[in-house]
Amino acid sequence: MRILHTSDWHLGKHLNNFSRHAEQEEVLKEITEIADAQQVDVVLISGDLFDAYNPPAESTELFYKTLKKLSSNGKRAVIAIAGNHDSPDRIEAPDPLARECGIIFAGYPNTIVPLFELDSGLKAEHSEEGFFMLRLPGISEPLRVLFTPYANEYRLKIYLGQSGQEEELRNLLKKKWKETADIYCDEKGVNIMISHLLFMKRGEAIPEEPEDEKPILHIGGAQIIYSDDIPEQIQYTALGHLHRRQTVSSSPSPVIYSGSPVAYSFSEANQNKYVQMIEVYPGKQAVFTSIELCSCKKLLRKRAENVEEAVKWLSEHQDALIELTMVTETFLTADDRKKLSLAHIGIVSIIPEVKNLQSATPGYQNNIDLTKDMESLFVDFFKHNKGQQPNEDILNLFREILSVEDSN
Repeated sequence: MRILHTSDWHLGKHLNNFSRHAEQEEVLKEITEIADAQQVDVVLISGDLFDAYNPPAESTELFYKTLKKLSSNGKRAVIAIAGNHDSPDRIEAPDPLARECGIIFAGYPNTIVPLFELDSGLKAEHSEEGFFMLRLPGISEPLRVLFTPYANEYRLKIYLGQSGQEEELRNLLKKKWKETADIYCDEKGVNIMISHLLFMKRGEAIPEEPEDEKPILHIGGAQIIYSDDIPEQIQYTALGHLHRRQTVSSSPSPVIYSGSPVAYSFSEANQNKYVQMIEVYPGKQAVFTSIELCSCKKLLRKRAENVEEAVKWLSEHQDALIELTMVTETFLTADDRKKLSLAHIGIVSIIPEVKNLQSATPGYQNNIDLTKDMESLFVDFFKHNKGQQPNEDILNLFREILSVEDSN
């Protein structure tokens, strides 16, 4: 059985004012081409399908068109679960139509996938809360799928029949997973798990959650789950949430975060992006390889000592989005900023690093002088934040705002 694992598409996400939609189109096309070239039987998408509960219409359209192509008209199973960015109800809403294409959605940990059978031979022949069994076209052995989409700790405990705090969430999940696996997951089929929770290997450092990501580890969120909580019958665990591809554990079976297909914050600068290809036989350990994605822009950070250095570097890295730190003796002039913007259209932010802030800003003080009038304080703030004096139009606008406030 050949399985492709991807996650954290975050469709609709922007980087500051930069839309990523065109990149997302390209990388999802690339993923579809990989699935076809690798003759994949199943595609797993382990959460954070969208970036927000109410994604833009163009992102919704891209999502459904991509899944239809991935399903190859019902010849290939596509399994997608909700992450902490997704609305579970929105994810499950198109389920009746999606099933006709071999696409299975799970928004909640206690979702029961309806049974179905397609002309292609794809069939869901058993389902209960958090588990279903598939028959795939041309494959005699069944695929068993344990799934746990994201839910906060309170909701997970309710789903698991335990609303109190007496027992840790991870123990409740471990118990539920084991009970299900002991009943259905023998060596006569392929057994996998898909989840959108924070997993780690017991005794190792807590993994760092992505910058700009809604954290799971917060008050009311879900606990960390240990890799040894996964039932021993499971041959591969497909995880979502962390944006860097990483192996939580490789023994007794692979537990993998596939990572996002696009770099979404500068904490992911210079990262390569991947999908995971898994080949697995009943009763044997899964073999996995990472396939690098090449169609998305990289995010790069550059620290330059002068404008000439920055312009030269920018000209050599045109196919990337840039966070540029400028180390200068004084604040950047308007002319300097113009040179930089003309050198590269993908500068997301310019961070001034002034060596001697006091000499660069006459009258600069580390402490705010609250005895100054509002306009003087605004000028100080503007110079500190923007690296230049506000022009007369900006000052007139600020004075107009002040006058409105005074009149009220």
